[in-house]
Amino acid sequence: MPARRTTRGGPGAHATAALRARRLPLTWFARDTEVVARGLLGCALVHRGRAAVIVETEAYLGPSDRASHARFGPTPRNRVMFGASGTSYVYLCYGVHELFNIVARDERTAEAGAVLVRAAAPLAGLADDPEVARGPGKLTRALALSRAQHGVRLDADELFVAAWREVRAGAVVRSPRVGVDYAGAWARRRLRFSIAGHPAVSRPPRRGR
Repeated sequence: MPARRTTRGGPGAHATAALRARRLPLTWFARDTEVVARGLLGCALVHRGRAAVIVETEAYLGPSDRASHARFGPTPRNRVMFGASGTSYVYLCYGVHELFNIVARDERTAEAGAVLVRAAAPLAGLADDPEVARGPGKLTRALALSRAQHGVRLDADELFVAAWREVRAGAVVRSPRVGVDYAGAWARRRLRFSIAGHPAVSRPPRRGR
């Protein structure tokens, strides 16, 4: 079986250096959590020499959101959700997968909020395969992200988000979040955002309200 080639298209061998010039400022994340979750589609998540284009996200709101970690109030694990926007929130899920989130909230009106980056397409330094970061656990493994990157401000040279390509409104699908059936009416809220038909999206969207 032939080896999968590593991506060298797009920004090329100096990908991260080129993307630094397009790095989003921390103020970009200090907006409504849903707006940021939608806006992250098409952006590049960059960690050291690896980069991937975000194709799927989920918004998790403040304490009233019964699917959000914020529903417990500030704890040692989730405290960053109540802090500065543009900060990473990485946690272990089911003792297996480390999941990468970005704190995002309008700090004038929202007590807490974060966006889970669920899936991304390879851009640089990764195998040219849509499955490599298809799902939040695969994404962190592909980009070498772990709890070591928890609580990091995303304006550093090693870990940041960069503008990459615009995703038109007609290509965005809103659907309920994955794996939150315990959250009552909040389980049906359409707080998952994905690029329609993209092969790197983790699973087909389901209906909600």
